[in-house]
Amino acid sequence: MARRERRSGNVPEVVLWRELRKRPEGFKFRRQHPLGAYSLDFACLEARLCVEVDGEHHARGDRPAADIIRDVAVAEHGFATLRVPAREVLSDLSAVITTIVTACRDRAPLHPRPAAGGPPPRSGEVL
Repeated sequence: MARRERRSGNVPEVVLWRELRKRPEGFKFRRQHPLGAYSLDFACLEARLCVEVDGEHHARGDRPAADIIRDVAVAEHGFATLRVPAREVLSDLSAVITTIVTACRDRAPLHPRPAAGGPPPRSGEVL
């Protein structure tokens, strides 16, 4: 299912993916990442952050309640959800990227992993 979703992305998702795949501030993102019964629009595994691009249909009918249920399920897996309106992606992409990077920084581990070939962690340090 995730593979099919990656191929059929809507315009705001495609625009956002073009920027997120550049690894802003070193954060790596995955697109349409499967998590339990859901497929996350974008996920930063290091920061345990899910980014969902919401179109206008997310404000109608039973969608707000369904989104809350989804956010709770995602949180049970240790991920926070950041919902970004699709219109914001199209109108002010740089502000959206700044918001996403800030959220990643706020959730990233306190001690970054050492670079490849760097020294191992000291006794008692946990990665």
